[in-house]
Amino acid sequence: MKQKHILASTVVTVVMMAAAMLTPSSAKAQLKGLGREDLQQHDLSIPGWEAVQVMVDFKPGVTAPKHSHPGEEIIYVKEGVLEYKLEGKAPVILKAGDVLFIPYGVKHEVKNVGKGEAKELATYVVEKGKPLVVLAK
Repeated sequence: MKQKHILASTVVTVVMMAAAMLTPSSAKAQLKGLGREDLQQHDLSIPGWEAVQVMVDFKPGVTAPKHSHPGEEIIYVKEGVLEYKLEGKAPVILKAGDVLFIPYGVKHEVKNVGKGEAKELATYVVEKGKPLVVLAK
């Protein structure tokens, strides 16, 4: 388990670094206000799929750029106020205690619209071997 946790941390770090290199300068500045703590990663009973949980921290005003995932994402807002924009849907405001389901491959972005820091627990049910975060073009 510890080895998987270290691998997951490394993968997320590389993805975040790649995102910083591939996005416009305004997005690079916004990525500085994001923090991620990997909590767990486990294979599922369905071959080729895994569950990943991370705690994501957002400084005030920070936006995570538009992206998608190779599976479903389940959000639980632990603290603060977040605005989610899912492609094809009206924006939704979530506060502490609210939840959101994001279907496979749906492009989305999230912004901390509150006055303080925001935190969310993100649970991913995703295909193994694919990047967890795919930046939108």
